[in-house]
Amino acid sequence: MPVNVADTITSGTRDIPDYPQPGVMFKDITPLLADPRAFRAVVDALVARYRDAGVTIDTVVGLEARGFILAAPVAIGLGAGFVPIRKAGKLPAKTHSETYDLEYGTATVEMHTDAIASGSRVLIVDDVLATGGTAQAAVELVRRAGGSVVEFSVPLELGFLRGREKLTDVDVCALAVA
Repeated sequence: MPVNVADTITSGTRDIPDYPQPGVMFKDITPLLADPRAFRAVVDALVARYRDAGVTIDTVVGLEARGFILAAPVAIGLGAGFVPIRKAGKLPAKTHSETYDLEYGTATVEMHTDAIASGSRVLIVDDVLATGGTAQAAVELVRRAGGSVVEFSVPLELGFLRGREKLTDVDVCALAVA
């Protein structure tokens, strides 16, 4: 029987109230990742989206930290390289940085300046699209490095936070929407 990936994602995500601060409802995908069938279903769905359509992806970028967990196997499945975007101060070589607004403050992410070859076709993968700040920052970092963003892809989008609206010139793929 085929797996309904959206239902798998929804049932594998739990709400953590007041994390990381009061008033925020955190969507935790760790139960999804702990279930090998669910984890495989999500990775397979992301890989199939591009492979089956014949879309060339040179590099898959993963956002710290849960985006790493998803982006790395997607990169392997697509025969692409993997590049991490990390919180400020975590990468050892010269970086590009981008500061953005969160639902509960600001943050800065970085990517090595030499991580993406000019003209590379890049897929950005994260775990959840919420307010869109991290996504928008990642798009800017990829473009600054000379890459072309094919799509921003997540298992779960929190539609009520309208993060997709910040990605006006980028295609977005969400396997499930809450």
